[in-house]
Amino acid sequence: MRYVEDIQSELASTFRLITQDAPPRLQQAMHHALFPVGGTVRPKLCLGVAHAISGQTPDLAMKAAIAVELLHCASLVHDDLPCFDDADLRRGRPTVHRAFGEEIAVLVGDGLIAAAFETVAAHQGHEADKVNQMLLILAKALGPSQGLVAGQAWESESEPSIEMVHRHKTGALFEAAAALGAISVGAPEGPWRRLGRAIGQAYQLADDLMDALGSTALSGKSSGRDALFNRPSAVRAFGLQGAVDRFSRVIDETIRAVPPCSGRAALVDLVQQMAVRLCPPGLRERVSRLYPVLDETPLATGSVAVN
Repeated sequence: MRYVEDIQSELASTFRLITQDAPPRLQQAMHHALFPVGGTVRPKLCLGVAHAISGQTPDLAMKAAIAVELLHCASLVHDDLPCFDDADLRRGRPTVHRAFGEEIAVLVGDGLIAAAFETVAAHQGHEADKVNQMLLILAKALGPSQGLVAGQAWESESEPSIEMVHRHKTGALFEAAAALGAISVGAPEGPWRRLGRAIGQAYQLADDLMDALGSTALSGKSSGRDALFNRPSAVRAFGLQGAVDRFSRVIDETIRAVPPCSGRAALVDLVQQMAVRLCPPGLRERVSRLYPVLDETPLATGSVAVN
């Protein structure tokens, strides 16, 4: 289950398609937001679920995976804006608004959101029922009640709920990615949402630890934003020890959340790889020096119990 090259190739093709007639500066800024690609964790999850269920990764699964990545990149562009995190760096380079200006950055995020829906909707004539389900999943994952918009808004509340921020701002896209993978091969989405939700929770806990303990050089993005803007964070809510403990528990829960299917072993392996990637080695070593409990987690050994 190694999808990186396929995802990169499809994303490049999609970029050319969605920007072929775009104004030059917008086109350049959208390219800056998408490339070089990040960890592509969400599209890998989408494709991994489809393959685990059916033994195949149909074209519709790839289109859904790319749509999720487009929404993710849009959320990063908007999250970095001065009105939110006011970040200088993303993936080791200037954020879109630093490189191209705030006005263009807003439009880049908007354009990527529109492109995500276009990418899936273009298959309407081939598998209309599946496409309709997918569009609804994407809309809810983005929306004001259960999605990214809700998560960003919860973060802006005077007394934000850490659970609501984590579930919607981060978890919604992971949950959608897993559900989309299932839908693409005609399987019910319900059992797979729990897996996506668990991975999203682990990802956000790792991100909070990175923000509190990591360096800009290590993470490739501006660190310390949670404390600077008084944002909800697992480290602030539960303490460093509590956040590390929760992280360890959630990783185990993530493996248990993989539903029974013909390709479960391969999907568990993919989830293991995701888990190891969540906490980069430099940060893992720093946390484990402070709290040896991390040495006993799957991240310390690079392996996760399947049971």
